[in-house]
Amino acid sequence: MVHPPLAPATGAGQGNGWPAGACLLYAAGMITSAVLPGGVRLRPLDSGDAPALLDAYVRNREHFRPFDPERPESFWTLDGQRTRLDSLLRQQEEGTLLAYAMQRGDLVVGGASLNTIAFGPLCSANLGYWVDVAEVGRGLASAAVDVLCGIADRDLGLHRVQATTSRANVASQRVLTKNGFEQYGTARDYIYINGGWQDSFLFERILNSRPPTSP
Repeated sequence: MVHPPLAPATGAGQGNGWPAGACLLYAAGMITSAVLPGGVRLRPLDSGDAPALLDAYVRNREHFRPFDPERPESFWTLDGQRTRLDSLLRQQEEGTLLAYAMQRGDLVVGGASLNTIAFGPLCSANLGYWVDVAEVGRGLASAAVDVLCGIADRDLGLHRVQATTSRANVASQRVLTKNGFEQYGTARDYIYINGGWQDSFLFERILNSRPPTSP
């Protein structure tokens, strides 16, 4: 699991010539049926995904515990997931988030997102992803990261993508380095997990050297 950013987006939608929401919705439409290893489908989050997301998170609760901050009890309820999903879709409309589910049959078995999206002089986004415990080691995370970096470069016109992992999350670090990310630092006491502040490793990938596009 790669942690979401802790800072809000700034400058979303500026400098790319499109309203932010239109830009994100356009990009979402580019990969409505990308196929990952093993026939898993990568597709945009949908307003009806709350039950499947809840099932996935409950199924993986212990798997995520070493890497995930403590969740409020509402997170583990259907109403809580509906509220969370509404917030995610609203952020997408506002142009600060682009979120996808990995689906095998009727099950959601992972997720990936570009968040804290900024245009203008920054042209950057933060990357997040997670994979079901039953799917670990099958290349889903690496394939999804490759697809999202392509969207960030090709469809959103971004310059760089960042990600953070906990010091202990060696699997996620391998996913990032396999996809051309480089570690550029360590954030000390970055996130509170399992009763203590944990360091996180900071990764970046420079997608291109293009200047920002003016409106």
